[in-house]
Amino acid sequence: MNIENTKAQMRKGVLEFCILSVLKEKDAYTSEILDTLKDAKLLVVEGTIYPLLTRLKNDGLLNYRWEESTSGPPRKYYGLTEIGQTFLRELDGTWTELSNAVNLITNQK
Repeated sequence: MNIENTKAQMRKGVLEFCILSVLKEKDAYTSEILDTLKDAKLLVVEGTIYPLLTRLKNDGLLNYRWEESTSGPPRKYYGLTEIGQTFLRELDGTWTELSNAVNLITNQK
């Protein structure tokens, strides 16, 4: 069994939740989202995040706007829609229940 594959699947399972959580406080462009995930030790490559951001936008959870940059081309800033905020609250509740259950099971003596 390949442990790296299992770890990657676990990270992929929470990536959507983490991206929405990053955008909870303020809009951000892709590099900022990737940096925040990297700072939390959740390594994600651009080839993974772009399709996910597009899917979340198409699902109505995110919107975006273009903003001029002083250091290059315009940047696409993503933000949560009202539906995205509601969805995130639901995920947050589910995450709490799931992490409590997993902690209870894995910490049994």
